[in-house]
Amino acid sequence: MSTAHHRKKQPLVVRRQLLEVAARLASEKGMVAVTLDAVSGASGISKGGLLHHFPSKNALLEALFDSLIAQLDAAIEEAMRADPLPHGRFTRGYLHACLALRDKPQETRDWAQVTMVLLSEPHLRQRWHDWVRERSEEYVGTDSSVDAAIVRLATDGLWLADLLGSSDMDESARAKLVERLIELTRL
Repeated sequence: MSTAHHRKKQPLVVRRQLLEVAARLASEKGMVAVTLDAVSGASGISKGGLLHHFPSKNALLEALFDSLIAQLDAAIEEAMRADPLPHGRFTRGYLHACLALRDKPQETRDWAQVTMVLLSEPHLRQRWHDWVRERSEEYVGTDSSVDAAIVRLATDGLWLADLLGSSDMDESARAKLVERLIELTRL
């Protein structure tokens, strides 16, 4: 019987570590740097171990996308729980969750890289489309007005501007804009 040391298997911890390394590589060097070899090397996990969790680069990117979507969903749900008004609640939650990313530099960098991949990868664009459609169907009774759609599309624009660092709006003007968007969700 072998007395060699065997490390305790922790597949969820390993999976999370691989996703964090992939996100870090993407934010530091761009998506082109996210190769299976690079993730394996930077994580200290064998390529076989990586392939056990993610059999391809696409599987790794999809898992990274899923992880970010899960974080976004959690932030939206948290904002919705704190909001007593049902009408427009999802849209306000989406607005708050997306704009709060500006205060989370690592998540902003992760989303910036995934957004670039979304633009170039049809299957991930479809997954984003499905996420939006599912939420639209789920909240059709409270968030289906034209005003709510305007707010969500404006939120997407603000979010993209934050990701790209392209907005030169001062904080006072931004606060007024967000306040007006929130008002639109209540109409």
